[in-house]
Amino acid sequence: MSGRPLPGPDEDTAFFWAATAQGRLEILRCADCRTWVHYPRPACRHCGGRTLAPETVSGRATIHSFTITHRPVPGFENPFNVILVELEEQPGLRMVSNLIEGDPAIGMPVEVTFERITDEVTLPLFRRRA
Repeated sequence: MSGRPLPGPDEDTAFFWAATAQGRLEILRCADCRTWVHYPRPACRHCGGRTLAPETVSGRATIHSFTITHRPVPGFENPFNVILVELEEQPGLRMVSNLIEGDPAIGMPVEVTFERITDEVTLPLFRRRA
């Protein structure tokens, strides 16, 4: 989508964008308590540990919440959806994205897919799981 606002990879998120460019979804995991940590940050939100490393997750999730946006937003075709998915690796491990096929519903099983937008950004999006 031309003009779509894009994330700016930085030191804390470089691993995430490198993985999406290769078709993988990676989330930080604490080596001390094994809690998944997303969004990327320097310390575990559960135990405060600072030994975090990216691990590949399945990309399987369920829609926890969503909204359908009808108001014009530069770079998006209206209406568009914004979904909050809960990844199956851990209760409460959630991320925001878009559903690319069909209409969202709470509890809908979804899986990650990837859309290369620029040389630097490949977005993790979700579609209904078969």
